[in-house]
Amino acid sequence: MTATQTTAVRLPPQQVDIIRAAVADIFGTDAGVWLFGSRADPDQRGGDIDLYVETPCDTATALQRAGRLYARLQRELGEQRIDIVTRSPGEPEQAIHRAARASGVRL
Repeated sequence: MTATQTTAVRLPPQQVDIIRAAVADIFGTDAGVWLFGSRADPDQRGGDIDLYVETPCDTATALQRAGRLYARLQRELGEQRIDIVTRSPGEPEQAIHRAARASGVRL
């Protein structure tokens, strides 16, 4: 992550590192993760942590791993409101996927 991207998100660098490491551990290093929503907008305040994960695994596995990611982030970041959206190969792209990539910041 570049210095510009770091300042563009409203998460401390340590939390960004925790998220990136957890996604890589749980989904694999080929997975991509974006922070989107209010935490990706420096002009907003508050808000939950919205994550979009593009994963190489199938949809059922992605949903299971999203649960594991949620639990791990709750442990490592402390209790937070966290939403996780996943997209697997071959899964039709939905509006939320397009919006997350367009407005989000890749971590």
